[in-house]
Amino acid sequence: MNDNGRTRRLQVVAGSESLISSAGGSLLVQTAQVTGLSQALRVGLAPWRAARARHDPGKIVLDLAVSVALGGDCLADLGVVRAQPELFGAVASDPTVSRLIATLAGDGPAALAALRTARAAARERVWQLQPPVADDGPVVIDLDATIVLAHSEKEGATPTWKRTFGFHPLLAFLDHGGGGTGEPVGGLLRIGKATANDAADHIAVLTQALAQLPAEQRSRVLVRGDSGAGVHRFVQHVHDLGLRYSVGLYAHQPIIDALAALPRQAWRAAIDSDGQPRDGAQVAELTRYLRPARNPWPPGMRVIARRERPHPGAQLRLTDADGWRITIFATNVTGGRIAEHELLHRQRARAEDRIRCLKDTGLRNLPLHDFAANELWLELVALAADLLAWTQHLALTGTAARTWEPKRLRLRLLNIAGRVVRTGRRRLLRLPRGWPWADPLLAGNHRLSTFTA
Repeated sequence: MNDNGRTRRLQVVAGSESLISSAGGSLLVQTAQVTGLSQALRVGLAPWRAARARHDPGKIVLDLAVSVALGGDCLADLGVVRAQPELFGAVASDPTVSRLIATLAGDGPAALAALRTARAAARERVWQLQPPVADDGPVVIDLDATIVLAHSEKEGATPTWKRTFGFHPLLAFLDHGGGGTGEPVGGLLRIGKATANDAADHIAVLTQALAQLPAEQRSRVLVRGDSGAGVHRFVQHVHDLGLRYSVGLYAHQPIIDALAALPRQAWRAAIDSDGQPRDGAQVAELTRYLRPARNPWPPGMRVIARRERPHPGAQLRLTDADGWRITIFATNVTGGRIAEHELLHRQRARAEDRIRCLKDTGLRNLPLHDFAANELWLELVALAADLLAWTQHLALTGTAARTWEPKRLRLRLLNIAGRVVRTGRRRLLRLPRGWPWADPLLAGNHRLSTFTA
């Protein structure tokens, strides 16, 4: 019998030297150097270095971020980085890492401030090298909250509004637009029963986000959020800062009355991202049909409604009417068509993609017990996500990998195997011949080498 096409039995042996299982991690290492992140962490965390310590706290934190970027979801996963010294250098032991995390968590706000300062310095360098947002567009900051489940008794874990058990962090992302990904620029770890529309929490996260941006870019910010951000105090805060906003609104009685008073001809066709009419969706402005409120919203606020036929099987809400799914949002953006404003607001859904990516990058579970330690873990997750986003932005621009989510990026690029070869006075990292996605990796390394740290 001809057995052509069958897979012959593969015999597995150990003992090969200089093999690297995460050769694509070289992009992360180069990005950390080019953006100045390595140096910024070393300087920022210098106060926590013991007098006779062998390992620098900044290097330990960067190694942790790299391990999370490569798919790790706990401190022990640093072992994958430790096992590849040819690529990542000397890596601290698990006890050393645990002691550092406990020390940083004990200093709480000071340690978080140091990490955020280092991230902001590296982010400013990224803008100098290649701005991630076009000069003629807004700098969009998306705010959104998510549930992180806890499967054991951890400090701060409580029942959530979704009848689960865990935490309810509030996050902020810098949106790169349709041709890119995004960066986490703010994060607040909250207990599980924290409310979605807490104005103080939104103000705190927005303050973090603005501090992460280069100073000259902050006046261009457009704040987007769902109905959790659409509360008087937060919208007034954004208005007082002189920023633009686009936030969801709950359908309270004045809005319901305005919808009832809206003439049929006021509805206009909604559009898709390509500018073409969106089938079965319409938009209309409600501002002139709203009665003056006892506690008025900031001046210049516009209220826009969108209605669309829900997909088959969707359950209508009490505020939906005549078979239409109706959503409301408020904005102070002027000019242009209301359909364009509605499209800009609808693109806030990218924040859901960014949250999914964070959960694929260490946020699926908070691995530590103490609340302060998990606050530090959230910052490490954000640092890892920054490293991935900057790598894609600086090294992979112009390739399909620019928009890959972390899972695909790891599978095709970061976790590619290679061999370290010494020839003369050089060390070469050789990739396997015929690997389909080797070209983006090679081009990315070359592109990063053209930048100077």
